[in-house]
Amino acid sequence: MLEEAEEIGDRVRRARLRLGMTQADLATALGKTQGWVSKMERGLIELDRVGLLNLIASELHVHPNDLIGRPYNSSPAENQWQVSAAAIMRELRRYDLAPVFDGTPRPARQLWQETTRLHRLRDAAANTAIMEVLPDLFRETRALAEVATGHEREEAYAIYAVCCKFAHTSAHALGHPELVAMACERAAWSARLSGDPVIPAVADWMRMWDMWATADWDDAMALADRALRSVQQEYDRGEPLAVRAWGSLQLRAAVSAARGGRKAEAKDRIKHARAAAKRMETAGPPVYDRHSLTFSPGNVQIHAISVALEMHEQREALSINRRTSKEVIESLPNSRQGHHHMDLARAWLWDGNRDKALKELEKAERIAPQLVRNHPIARSTLRSIVYAERASTREKLRRMSDRFHLDG
Repeated sequence: MLEEAEEIGDRVRRARLRLGMTQADLATALGKTQGWVSKMERGLIELDRVGLLNLIASELHVHPNDLIGRPYNSSPAENQWQVSAAAIMRELRRYDLAPVFDGTPRPARQLWQETTRLHRLRDAAANTAIMEVLPDLFRETRALAEVATGHEREEAYAIYAVCCKFAHTSAHALGHPELVAMACERAAWSARLSGDPVIPAVADWMRMWDMWATADWDDAMALADRALRSVQQEYDRGEPLAVRAWGSLQLRAAVSAARGGRKAEAKDRIKHARAAAKRMETAGPPVYDRHSLTFSPGNVQIHAISVALEMHEQREALSINRRTSKEVIESLPNSRQGHHHMDLARAWLWDGNRDKALKELEKAERIAPQLVRNHPIARSTLRSIVYAERASTREKLRRMSDRFHLDG
């Protein structure tokens, strides 16, 4: 794993040299020193924040995956998701052609039931399984849109948009940027045809995520505000699906603001999201979220921790975690819990407690193994722990050797 850090540094160096950029030039763009860039390129400094990784990639005009070598090398069995991804890409490319589908597509209410299976897989962070389901579901949903009329046709496009969201999430988690981009585009297309007033905002929520890859924090904020305005009336009326979308957009805006160095706005957005979560608590029994947005008081709390970390405030992150009940975290789906414990591992590491960092990383892996093993920040955190342990062991052995006078 330590070699992986050196490989990342070497990719940064090659990308920099390809542009004729000096280490000093890159350092200035990043707000770092030339010595920092030199150490990073030699694998001695970890890129342990997504915002930092994305900023470096943006300055070098490459995709972040090009720097971290993602998708990661896995066994042939673990690489089979790429076959499914290619099949999804094929369906998305032919979005405006008559679908190739034998038989009669099922009605929209039955296809919506199929998406509940995807909800469960998403919650379990089973991204490869989601990939396997999607090609056939895309094909059938598109076939329904071709033959249906009126509301049924609109519902077919709504299902198609939600399937794009599942493809988008899985592609992000596994490292397939082409599928990420295409799923986002097709979601926006189908959302406009769906007749659902909230789905276009969900498509913008997806698009904000894509803007992070190029460190376009201000554009992401502008897009969030446009999407928020589009659902504001429904939010003001307390319509549950609009409240979920509004709160989710505020959380994504909070992360965007934190990565863009806008601390006050990041915290303000968390407050707005917390207010939306309280509205959900008092709105009666939970409704089925056909848009598959994981929004809840617990999700607000773990985003507040992530935002604190993005702003280099690990002690604030740990303080928020101490004030958050264990039950609130455990009520979240495994996918969100996995992210949360990855964040705590990073917070403890930055706070100088490698033992607690490792325990949190182990917990994250137990809860959502596929997610964590494919996440660049989890890998960076583990490398940092391994490197620190090796350095500590070397120092202990050196001191013991001195006491034993092994050199003489």
